[in-house]
Amino acid sequence: MLNQYETVFIVTPVLSDIQMKEAVQKFKDLLVGEGCEIVKEEEWGLRKLAYPIQKKSTGFYALFEFKGDSTVVEKLETEYRRDERIIRFLTFKMDKYAIEYSQKRSQKQNETKKEE
Repeated sequence: MLNQYETVFIVTPVLSDIQMKEAVQKFKDLLVGEGCEIVKEEEWGLRKLAYPIQKKSTGFYALFEFKGDSTVVEKLETEYRRDERIIRFLTFKMDKYAIEYSQKRSQKQNETKKEE
C-alpha cells in the first residue's frame, strides 16, 4: 500500500525561468525514478515570502502530490537539503480527509477551466 504525500518547496528567486524549471524537473524525475506516481503538479510562480529567508523576500513555489513508499520522502528531503537552489521545503503524509479535499479542489479547478 502506497501512501500519498504532498511536498511544497521554494526555489531561490535569483534563478532564471529556465533554471527554475530545471530545478523543479530534477525533483519530479527523482520521484518518478523512485517509482512514485505523481498525482498533481503545480507551479505557483514567484510569490512574496511571509518573512525573509537567506536575505530573500520572494521565491518560486512548486507543489507535488505523489503516491510512494515512505523511504522516498527521506531521499527527496536529502536532495532538497543538498540543492542550494532550494530555500525551504515541507513534505507531509496526507490523510484520507486531505486526499478527499485535494480531489474536490482539483475538480473545481478543472470545471472553471472548462467554463473559460
